[in-house]
Amino acid sequence: MTRRLPLANTDARQSGDRQAEASARDPKQGMSRRDAVRIIGITPVLAAIGLAACDMERAANKVASLAGRSYTPQFFNDHEWRTVRVLVDYIIPADERSGSATDARSPEFMDLMLADELTSESTREAVREGMAWLDAESTSRNGVPFVDASDEERRAILDDIAWPRRAREGMEQGVEFFTRMRDMTASAFFSSEMGWKDLQYMGHTFVPVWNGCPPEALEKLGVDYDLMNTRVAINDGR
Repeated sequence: MTRRLPLANTDARQSGDRQAEASARDPKQGMSRRDAVRIIGITPVLAAIGLAACDMERAANKVASLAGRSYTPQFFNDHEWRTVRVLVDYIIPADERSGSATDARSPEFMDLMLADELTSESTREAVREGMAWLDAESTSRNGVPFVDASDEERRAILDDIAWPRRAREGMEQGVEFFTRMRDMTASAFFSSEMGWKDLQYMGHTFVPVWNGCPPEALEKLGVDYDLMNTRVAINDGR
């Protein structure tokens, strides 16, 4: 799947596929969030924050129920909330196919997950300490917290922590924090209706007519039906 990269290694759409729209099966979509969690393989991310797929499903359902209504954070304070809303849109920006992480209400999802009573205290502390690190780094470089820095200044910081193997010494906490936030943002986006539609995955949908593999897919694989039919005929002859 080809996606536009806003900066070095932040676009979480590179990390995997998208997820389902509804918790119960929707005949129009043909797939549930539970199916999506299993198929996309987000279980390791959930394990990292001490939750299971059912916890993610519960948070996704709560976000879906907001239906355009305002939301009051349960975990993040006001400053952290502003920062998260800026940060996640660097991780998943809007593009020609879908909206951004905030458009998909990823911050709300993340807040609900972190506020969940089953989330480990160590995860909550790591997120808060990571956000404090981000502000301290921005203040050291630019004289203002991350959320108040310019786009160029923010990108410079994120470029330094988005690539773990390239990060210079002393950036370990920032790298760990960014990796965690990228995984959580991706999980949030993938669980939303917007993320599911961005995937364009049909799921468990009945296909009455099979028209074969799309031409663009055949071209990418470097094969065509004439070649495949020839190989089948040769094999049958043996």
